[in-house]
Amino acid sequence: MVQQLNLFEQRSQEKLKEHAPLAERMRPVAIDEFVGQTHLLGEGKILHRLLRSGKLQSLILWGPPGCGKTTLAGIIAKQTQTHLISLSAVTAGTREIRAAVEEALAVWVREKKHTLLFMDEIHRLNKAQQDTLLPHVENGTLFLLGATTENPSFEIIRPLLSRAQVLVLEPLKEKDLKSLIQRSLQDTVKGLGKFSATLTKEAEDYLLAASGGDARIVLNALETAVSTTAPTEANSGRVIDLQTMQESLLRKAIHYDKGGEEHFNLISALHKSIRGSDPDAGLYWLARMLDAGEDPIYIARRLVRMASEDIGLADPMALVEAVAALQSYQLLGTPEGELALAQVVVYLALSPKSNTIYEAFGKAMEMARKTGTYPVPLHIRNAPTTLLKELGYGREYRYPHDDPSGWIEETYLPENLTGTLFYHPTQRGWEGKWRQLLARRRQLLEKRSKFQPRNI
Repeated sequence: MVQQLNLFEQRSQEKLKEHAPLAERMRPVAIDEFVGQTHLLGEGKILHRLLRSGKLQSLILWGPPGCGKTTLAGIIAKQTQTHLISLSAVTAGTREIRAAVEEALAVWVREKKHTLLFMDEIHRLNKAQQDTLLPHVENGTLFLLGATTENPSFEIIRPLLSRAQVLVLEPLKEKDLKSLIQRSLQDTVKGLGKFSATLTKEAEDYLLAASGGDARIVLNALETAVSTTAPTEANSGRVIDLQTMQESLLRKAIHYDKGGEEHFNLISALHKSIRGSDPDAGLYWLARMLDAGEDPIYIARRLVRMASEDIGLADPMALVEAVAALQSYQLLGTPEGELALAQVVVYLALSPKSNTIYEAFGKAMEMARKTGTYPVPLHIRNAPTTLLKELGYGREYRYPHDDPSGWIEETYLPENLTGTLFYHPTQRGWEGKWRQLLARRRQLLEKRSKFQPRNI
């Protein structure tokens, strides 16, 4: 009776697998079927050496969706002849982790076989759950194979991270995806071979460009396109054209996490493109962020920051333009307000660049932290009462507007800092226009022995 039940279950599982998505049916089960990640699996590379030696080691596979992390876990377990326990951090908690540890101990006692715990989406485990896992990884009760799309440095606790080697997986290359497409179209058992389908070049190019290197997206879109396309003639096969593929995919896959690494990568690319005076790259990264769903107000605020940090007084209008773009978006919203963001990206990229305000303020802040107890010079103190005036507050202060030039030879820093120079203007733009005037005034002060310049 038990045997019949097992046979029934086995047939049910086989039947279920027949109706699984193409990406699941075509999942490689051996290393020679796996495509991509040659920087890890190529001859002499780290995973190739580990698999060849059969040596177990805790690993964290970090890469984008659809690059082969789950598939690699199964292959590693099979190649190293270990007992595989698969969990997802989305549904697994402390109880499931403890149950996995107990199972690992039982397997070792019964079969003298090591256990490999595959933890998908490991970045979703909270600190307490990771702490529960830590001692068992440390003492070798089980080996951890974590998979994550997020930067482990931000999501995995340091003690656990130090006990596992992080392997970075890359999006699949075009040649790898082409290989998967052809294999799927030709395989009559697990794939789509029975449909005798072909893709036009335009359809294939669109699918490859839109996938973002994600094999799962490629295979699922391919299955939808093939299964919903009628044969051109009886027994003549099916031709998948560009329109069919566009309808099957609906939208390009975008790997973007507004709170994760890709968020910071894209804003960094936008900032550095503007700093490098490249309006075309600036517009591209702006479009990438907006298309991915980034908050336009966040982008606008960062553009305001760039106006001061990278342009400053080389073009004072840059800050005005950036603030105006922020206000324009707040007034108009999407999509009309996005044009104002594009305008200021180009304006900032074309503006003369200067980081002197950024650097000068940083130096002033550092000095203020060190010398926060220095007294304000008496001549520039406020004197609202008779007593304070009698004590010398505000005495000998000279009003610059009384001089025809609007400037007098005076110093305003604490005595111990007199002569300290934080701001060093460039020769670019508006800043360069006033550079010589500032230099002459500093020379006059030095000449009259008001101070000795000290560059910071």
